[in-house]
Amino acid sequence: MRVWKWVGLAGILAGVATGAAVARDERERRHYEPSEVRDRLRARHDEAVARQAAERDPSAD
Repeated sequence: MRVWKWVGLAGILAGVATGAAVARDERERRHYEPSEVRDRLRARHDEAVARQAAERDPSAD
């Protein structure tokens, strides 16, 4: 019976640690400036469009 108490406690601690890691990542993500996010999204869009064009017409290389 006592083992299950330790297993439960370990599960709770793991949940708390995971929550702390997620909160830290969220703070880092929100630290981006709006212009930086916009630039990154535009770059990703341009890459996707170029990749799609290359898939449609492989002889263009």
